[in-house]
Amino acid sequence: MSFTPIEDILDGRCEGKRISVRGWIYRKRESKDIVFFIMRDATGIVQCTVRKGSSAWADAKRVTIESSATLSGTVKKDERAPGGFEVSVDQLKIVGLAETFPITKDQSEEFRRNVRHLWLRSRRMNTIMKVRSETLRFVHEFFRKKSFIEVSPPMFISSACEGGATLFGLKYFDKDLYLTQSAQLHLEALIQSLEKVYCVAPSFRAEKSRTIRHLAEYWHVEAEEAFSTMDDLICLEEDLVSHVCQNVAKQCRKELKTLEVDAGKLAKVKAPFNRITYDEAVEKLRKKSFKIKWGEDFGFNEEKALAEELGPLFVYAYPKKIKAFYCKTYRENPEMVMSVDLIVPNIGELSTGGAREDNKEFLLKRLEEFGLRQEDYEWYIDLRRYGTVPHTGFGLGVERLLAWMLDLENIMDTIPFPRTVRRFYP
Repeated sequence: MSFTPIEDILDGRCEGKRISVRGWIYRKRESKDIVFFIMRDATGIVQCTVRKGSSAWADAKRVTIESSATLSGTVKKDERAPGGFEVSVDQLKIVGLAETFPITKDQSEEFRRNVRHLWLRSRRMNTIMKVRSETLRFVHEFFRKKSFIEVSPPMFISSACEGGATLFGLKYFDKDLYLTQSAQLHLEALIQSLEKVYCVAPSFRAEKSRTIRHLAEYWHVEAEEAFSTMDDLICLEEDLVSHVCQNVAKQCRKELKTLEVDAGKLAKVKAPFNRITYDEAVEKLRKKSFKIKWGEDFGFNEEKALAEELGPLFVYAYPKKIKAFYCKTYRENPEMVMSVDLIVPNIGELSTGGAREDNKEFLLKRLEEFGLRQEDYEWYIDLRRYGTVPHTGFGLGVERLLAWMLDLENIMDTIPFPRTVRRFYP
């Protein structure tokens, strides 16, 4: 039997035709002589009716919310129905009869997250997952047009890329290893073969943050490019974000409408973005009555204030002491590093990147300053010993990008099974 996607019905391609549909019972109500139910599949929802006396009547009375089923019937236009069409059902087969479904409209967010495996069936999560898929497609599309090579970095690492306090340790046979915080160091090895590389892969941070923008496991878009400058890097990042936002606005209109997101807002995200130095950012924040000392990193409130004024913006040239060991120093001002953060409204930091230290002696000094053991990074130092080049790179969080684009209140809604300090089930 051939089954028709529900979206084909809603697009008006099936009016007057007899079709078959398979999916799940999304909603149901009944009267004395008629049963109404909403059928859902991956592509949409459609109203269905079964009248008393039909061969489908007994199963229509018996079927429950979230039961899986197949049906056949005739499509007719009905402006009162969700989507404007209705299927008059004459055949109904229950595939899997569901027990009483635990999720109702009055359930709390906390409860829905506890039964995430079931809440993923909701129209909201269905729609967000579709936009997530399209976002990743646009990311891959962008990098391939720019001649970047996609690579596959390891998830098990032997030494930290970021701070050691946020590492997840684990037993690797008889060794103590960690889950990766970032693919950056391994991407730096790959650029000396492939020159321009990127990956979309999970990263893990053992941060005990309980904010609406932090996850312990998240997906990372990371890129590294040989022979590149800070200006090259910033242009690459703003072009990527512009490309994704404009394509989501253009190609996900139906999903954005369902989520009540203004497509016009995304269509306006275009390069170039504003650029200010760390020093200029501190000055702006002080004028806004923030009591920030020079040399302190920005928190969410500071980032939010900057983005409210300037929209998406890059802040660059940070104090060395608040950035990672691999950041390249400005030779004329060695207390500052070539690091840049992309900050966006409502979310704050969307990505971090910069120039990587390409001088072996400077890198060794930085490792010492951070109290890191040289022997743990010998392979990384080798990259400076054998044909070092100037290079830049960045890492951008997929979930933060989605939360920003879709105006989501909590980053946990951007990923199927969120992992936080308190949440690891299901």
